Amino acid sequence: MSDLNQILDNAISPEYIEVIQISKVVGELQRESFRTASFKIETKSSAVDLVTEVDLMCDRFIVDQLQRLFPLDQILSEEQGLYIPEGEKSGYQWIIDPLDGTTNYSIGHPIFAVSIARWHETEAVFGVVYVPMLDELFYAEKGCGAYLNGERIHGSACNQLDRAVIGTGFPYNRATARNNNGENVQKMIPLTKGVRRLGAAAYDLCLVAMGVLDAFWELRLAKWDLAAGMLIIKEAGGTFYFKEEEQKYNVIAGNDRLVSAIKEIVDLEN
Repeated sequence: MSDLNQILDNAISPEYIEVIQISKVVGELQRESFRTASFKIETKSSAVDLVTEVDLMCDRFIVDQLQRLFPLDQILSEEQGLYIPEGEKSGYQWIIDPLDGTTNYSIGHPIFAVSIARWHETEAVFGVVYVPMLDELFYAEKGCGAYLNGERIHGSACNQLDRAVIGTGFPYNRATARNNNGENVQKMIPLTKGVRRLGAAAYDLCLVAMGVLDAFWELRLAKWDLAAGMLIIKEAGGTFYFKEEEQKYNVIAGNDRLVSAIKEIVDLEN
């Protein structure tokens, strides 16, 4: 990647430049521990719902920095939950996934990402997703377009499902969920050019924004999984459809034609 300050001259308000730099610092921390035996792995709600020392360290660092920079904003992070400042509040909320793709990270798979977004009430106004092992920096500010490493990006123009490569994933409670997305995948495979599962939804959404994936769907995502990627897709000219149930999101992203086609095929009920 070229000089970061030069990259950030593209359509980003000054108040967000340091947040993008924070994502890069966190990515470097993750690179330093990647494929080493220096971090512990624990489980949260189940044996497949993992958290590492690196998740926790990165989460604390991001939260501390955002509290310093935006003391009146709320912060929702995957590992620490909701922080609400005392007294006056700004009406904004930061939504953080410090390490999206923890399972990948824990097994030495290089696809994982840092995701940080700022929302005002019910919509995102800024988002950054950094993929450390690829040094890919995606970012967007509402109304200003979407960028990868300083270059403007746009979603796919493919409008035929049989020519489309679609991304997806599986919920962490797939062993017990009524709908674990398995049947959806079986239906989609023969109808598409291909279905891909990378294991980091924040990055999947960015791949849709840059047209590498033509579309994406997944069930039971958390808000921090999609908070930045949703805006990046919209600013890249794409469509983001979601259905919320019990603070989980069933989503479809792509262009209008593919999103409409996928809605007719997949079961979005939990």
